[in-house]
Amino acid sequence: MVGRIITVAQQKGGSGKTTLTVNLAVALRRQGLTVAVLDTDPQGSLGRWFMERVDRQGEDEGMEFTTSSAWGASYEGEKLKKRFDVVLIDTPPKIESDLRPALRIADLIVVPVASSQVDLWATEGVLDLAHREKRPVLIVLNRVRPNTRLGAEVAAGAAELGVDVAEAQLAHRVAYAETLGHGSAVAEGPRGPAREEIAALADEVMSHAGGAGAATTRRKS
Repeated sequence: MVGRIITVAQQKGGSGKTTLTVNLAVALRRQGLTVAVLDTDPQGSLGRWFMERVDRQGEDEGMEFTTSSAWGASYEGEKLKKRFDVVLIDTPPKIESDLRPALRIADLIVVPVASSQVDLWATEGVLDLAHREKRPVLIVLNRVRPNTRLGAEVAAGAAELGVDVAEAQLAHRVAYAETLGHGSAVAEGPRGPAREEIAALADEVMSHAGGAGAATTRRKS
């Protein structure tokens, strides 16, 4: 079975792309899937996280990190999906022609949207490119503050964009920043709301990417 490629993209910086990529990677690995994370963002935050993880936890043959230029994402992603169940691609916070290779090969494009109208407006560029490439999109509401008027307005606005919006939402929690800095993720922390919401999102993402149920037939962690 060939792996699934999931590209995380958003033109606005600070939307939580790398945090989302990290947490999905670990959650899916804990389900028994093999995971490759591909960083095309020159900032290199994903690589720093992975190095910290290896220093603290050691190597894991079921999880691999690599980098490429934005233009090289297509070639590298196609290679990785032959060896891994899931390939997660973290992209730079900008929209231009060189983002298209990472979108073109995606089985699903995940677009994190923080709880602000500015973040919602910033999805337009990604959605336009995704439409041109005829790739499915899943918007994920991130850093949500429950029971607020703004949160409700952003959720309603996302639903009007004509693409799927994940039922699972990620709340504004310190746990995401804390675990990231330690080379870890919330799925490896104490049981609680953060673990539950990322587990639910991981299942939803794989379902949209056409990979639901793969964990039952793949190597267990």
